[in-house]
Amino acid sequence: MYVITADQVDSRSRPDIVADTVDDLNRRYSERLALPVDRNAGDEVQALTAHPDAAVDLALELTRHDAWSVGLGIGAVRTPLPKETREAAGDAFIAAREAVTRAKRAPTRFAAEALDSAQAAADAEALLNLLLTIRAGRSEAGWELYDLIVTGLTQAEAGARLGITPQSANDRARAANLRVELAAVPALTRLVARADDGDGHAVAEPRTERA
Repeated sequence: MYVITADQVDSRSRPDIVADTVDDLNRRYSERLALPVDRNAGDEVQALTAHPDAAVDLALELTRHDAWSVGLGIGAVRTPLPKETREAAGDAFIAAREAVTRAKRAPTRFAAEALDSAQAAADAEALLNLLLTIRAGRSEAGWELYDLIVTGLTQAEAGARLGITPQSANDRARAANLRVELAAVPALTRLVARADDGDGHAVAEPRTERA
């Protein structure tokens, strides 16, 4: 399974956005979550999913506005699941804790860990960091086009919605590297899935966190 642990950046000097983020993620991703997104440790949000595509989408969503340090943990989770994410435990949660600690020092504010599939997690982290670097240079105009295309509109339809010509939409998409991202996300999702080499559920004895 996949755990996202995200820590709000500079939370002592910025307004608390945890509650609004929890509500937004639960509204948008509820069908792909194992438990509702939860507040954890004051200024953290935590999500649990069995779907690698949801894990990737959550990581991309949370890193978009530079407001969160995001850790992706991959591995087993103790069952039966509790009612709340913050009460769950297992290797994926330990890995997510290690990942978010590293993410706070990373230029992209993202890291991934899998206790039993370290290389696969490192591969997924490397590709996602490349994608985040591309996204960091995207203009507001590029994001406008992206937000429409990911709803299922074609590039031409998105351009028409924005009131720009097909050529202008093509130029904007190229400058924003939209085709690069849309091709990379499925490959990244496969890497994330590969890192979860177990059944993602029962674990006999919980591990202790690494020092």
